[in-house]
Parts: sequence; C-alpha cells; structure tokens
Amino acid sequence: MNVRIGHGFDVHAFGDGDHVMLGGVRVAHVRGVVAHSDGDVVLHALCDAILGALALGDIGRHFPPSDARWKGADSLVFLKHCTELIRARGWKLGNVDVTVLCERPKVGPHAQAMREIIAAACDVDIAAISVKATTTEKLGFTGREEGIAAEAVCLLVRM
Repeated sequence: MNVRIGHGFDVHAFGDGDHVMLGGVRVAHVRGVVAHSDGDVVLHALCDAILGALALGDIGRHFPPSDARWKGADSLVFLKHCTELIRARGWKLGNVDVTVLCERPKVGPHAQAMREIIAAACDVDIAAISVKATTTEKLGFTGREEGIAAEAVCLLVRM
C-alpha cells in the first residue's frame, strides 16, 4: 500500500493556570490544563494520528506520563520524534487535518500560527496543514467548559 491514514484524539481537563498550549502556540485563557506535559491537545492528537498510521501505538507508549523526563515537556518534542519515525520508515506526511473542540478559548485567531508551527516541525508546506475548531453547542464536558479536546487525521505517503 502506498498510503496510510491515522486518527488521533486527545483531551485534557481545565485546571489552574492562565493559558493553554494549542499547536505549539501559548493561548491566553482563564484556565490552564491538567497534564503531565504541556497538555497541548492539538499536538498530542496529531502525534497519535501519526503513530496510528505507522501502527506504532500511541503517544503514551512513546512518552509515558510515568517518566519524569516528560513532566512539563514541550509537545513539539513529541511531534518532532513522530516526524522522524515517519521518515525512518520510508513515509512522508501528505497532509494533516486537526479539529479543536472547545467553547473557549477561541482558536480562530491562532490557527494560522499553529499551522506554521506544525508545518515547520513536520518539515512540510503549510498548505498540507489544516487547523480548525468547533464548539459542542454547550453540550458535554467541553460545552460546560470543563476541558478541551482535539481530533487529528493524517495521510502518510510512501516515499
């Protein structure tokens, strides 16, 4: 097969703090997230999508929360590792589509910066990276503003 598709999902509860990390961007918010690393749901979902496409498990297998090295870690480290795995196995990233699920913070004003950061980390053209958001119409934990979630899909193409 010359293509592979991966899907990833991540969620974090809101907690103390004054910002959230989304796609490598520090976004001001009235809350932070409860997480072992920086809690970047965008990058965590994308890593899981890549690892899924490669059939290499999930982000927790590669960066276990039980390992103190990853306490407060910048999730771009995780994404760069996943990008190296893509190349090492003879694939290249075709495209990425990420959806953030939350009522707040507003993602739209930061989507372009997220796209730029993800494209640079993955060494692909920005045209291959999509970042968008939706609310859950005030339903569920994201609707009650108890947390934030993201889904990502990616396409890998054989080099």
